[in-house]
Amino acid sequence: MSNEVRLEVQDVSKTFGITKAVQHVSEKFYKGEIHALIGENGSGKSTLTNMLTGIYTKDSGKFILDGVEVNAKNQVDANNHGIAIIVQELGTLDGLTVADNIFLGHEDLFVKHGIKNTGAMNKKANELLKQYGFDRIKASDYVDDYNFEDRKLVEIVKSTYFKPKVLVVDETTTALSQEGREELYKVMNQVRDYGGTVIFISHDLPEVLEKSDRITILRDGVYIGCVKSSDVTENDLKRLMVGREVTGDYYRADYGEPVSKEVTLSVKNVTVPGKIEDVSFDLHKGEILGFGGLSESGMHEVGKAIFGASYDRTGTVTLADGTQINDIPTAIKHSIAYTSKDRDNESVVMNQSIGDNIVLPSLDDLGIGPLKIQSDKKLKAFAEKYAKELSVKMVDTNQFVSELSGGNKQKVVLARWVGKDSDIVVLDSPTRGIDIKVKQDIYQLMNQMRKNGKSIIMISEELMELIGMCDRIIIMKDGKISGELERRRDLSENDLIASMV
Repeated sequence: MSNEVRLEVQDVSKTFGITKAVQHVSEKFYKGEIHALIGENGSGKSTLTNMLTGIYTKDSGKFILDGVEVNAKNQVDANNHGIAIIVQELGTLDGLTVADNIFLGHEDLFVKHGIKNTGAMNKKANELLKQYGFDRIKASDYVDDYNFEDRKLVEIVKSTYFKPKVLVVDETTTALSQEGREELYKVMNQVRDYGGTVIFISHDLPEVLEKSDRITILRDGVYIGCVKSSDVTENDLKRLMVGREVTGDYYRADYGEPVSKEVTLSVKNVTVPGKIEDVSFDLHKGEILGFGGLSESGMHEVGKAIFGASYDRTGTVTLADGTQINDIPTAIKHSIAYTSKDRDNESVVMNQSIGDNIVLPSLDDLGIGPLKIQSDKKLKAFAEKYAKELSVKMVDTNQFVSELSGGNKQKVVLARWVGKDSDIVVLDSPTRGIDIKVKQDIYQLMNQMRKNGKSIIMISEELMELIGMCDRIIIMKDGKISGELERRRDLSENDLIASMV
């Protein structure tokens, strides 16, 4: 890290309605450093970097890049100034090829006499993909043909091929498997090595301490301080983020508790072509059943298959009363809930209010009389009750979900299903992009649901949360079940990894 300032943030503020998202924040970022930005959900991390990269417009203050003030109008304009961002959620556009996405806004590189040379663009994109080690992804394919993780890899290429001066990595590691994370770390180090600056946003505190040079802490939109990564511990960071010690139970503390023999859901010989093959298991009343594996193991498809969201599924998903689950309406009607890993595209309606999102699966239950007439007052009271119960940080329930931080969006998703009072809850990556305190809240909620007799399936790439929360863990590999482990005190990450690879 040099002593030369690359980016200076001067007295920057942003307000959404009555919410002061960022309040007079100032900080310096140096050339050749990975500078982490941490804080609880809603602390202002993403808002600050979204203003830098042209996604939001700041209310006041300045961004000074290499001595020159920058006011990016959009992400393409930010790229032209040498600033790039890899966003937390999906940042590629459906209906376009991989190459179109990589060079979005920069197609003029391949235009001559007003005609775009698609062949030359595809050739260059394939060269870049090969250079990054992502050559299994093809430039001419539609990006829709690829899964969430591969699309994030396309974003990495899109955001870094032109060697940006400043690269913002906003919660990207939570969307990636361990292999994908290692690829991203390589790119971050390359940016640092050529003298660029990486602004690294993550809720994974051990990752922050290991990968960053310095760490800036925000709390409720206010600058708290900046520390060297080598000078602090994980507990120091927690205290700075929250403003107090984080106490109480984190994971479950019980061991040896018998799980009910009552089967609430039976999955037999479930296959989704190209995804999972011949998967069978039983889920018991009051059980947290975990699914782990590498990114392409098929574990995420298991959740969709249970919820009836896989159109080409074979095999059976059967409830205790004999009901077959073959589609989403049947699943919801029979008290099954599902939260997707791809939160913004599959779990919430971004351009609807918090209230509309929370009441959505419960509309029939909340209707009055045989015609199920909706009462606005009743719907509002329901939404407010569960938004408050999950401590959603908001203006009110009329606020659009799109304006919330990642963690608060996740709380809205969970509020929806807690309100529905579902008996079987399938949680795919429930703590992805969530801060330490909200994670603790979600774990405690899951534990209480378990004690209340609810059955939970938790799909996660975070091995410690599987070990800490689950009664059983099923490991997936190449679309098949490769191992099953029972809850015990001495269960380690290595025990799970042995069945994954």
